[in-house]
Amino acid sequence: MSLLSAGDPVPRYARLAQLLRQRIDKGFWKPGERLPRLEALMAEFDVARVTARQAVSLLARDGLVSVSRGRGTLVQPRACRDRTLQLETSLAEMAEAYRNDRPTLTLIDERLVEPPAAVLEAGKPVSDYRHLRRVHSREGEPYCVIAIYLDERIFRLAARRFRRETIIPVLLDLPDLRIARAHQTLRLSAVDVETAQLLSLPLNAAVGEVSRYFFDADGQVIYFAEVTYRADYIRFRMALRV
Repeated sequence: MSLLSAGDPVPRYARLAQLLRQRIDKGFWKPGERLPRLEALMAEFDVARVTARQAVSLLARDGLVSVSRGRGTLVQPRACRDRTLQLETSLAEMAEAYRNDRPTLTLIDERLVEPPAAVLEAGKPVSDYRHLRRVHSREGEPYCVIAIYLDERIFRLAARRFRRETIIPVLLDLPDLRIARAHQTLRLSAVDVETAQLLSLPLNAAVGEVSRYFFDADGQVIYFAEVTYRADYIRFRMALRV
């Protein structure tokens, strides 16, 4: 059965480009090495020549390969940098990770809202939440879209910082705020159309979706966030009991 079987709304060339991109990211082809000829890609993935050519063109557009007559399609070297974000399992470690990370924050939406459904299902809501939706980027590359719901009373304590910095370190810096418990869940899914555009991803690319809740001593949800990460930025570390 072909890896690019019919029935998927995403064009076959875009899906093929994503498969090739994943192989390059995993080191299957190293910088300076040639990609297989179009005929080889056609045979392996059961696609037409025009599909293979369009897929390679997408990789060239993204700077992953260069195409030239006589030399073929060569994988391009890229700056070696650790792009991953560790999803820590303790609140203190998470705060330190964010404190040492200084992403560019692009605000998409800010307003005062009533408790969203996810908060009502998780615990006691507060009366009003400050909703902030923004994109986080590093070196011009967006890596997550985050929708934040923060207790409006807490937001007013450090509104300037909450707008300009990542939220969790600011919360832990507030002297009179005590977070009684916190938890988060992670699931893998396919990116939707809007988020794909915001994160510069092909449609149906894999993403990690994190739902994060902080509660006060009375069981009220004082912070809730829905975060969509690019899959290539996630590294989840778990301690194994021995």
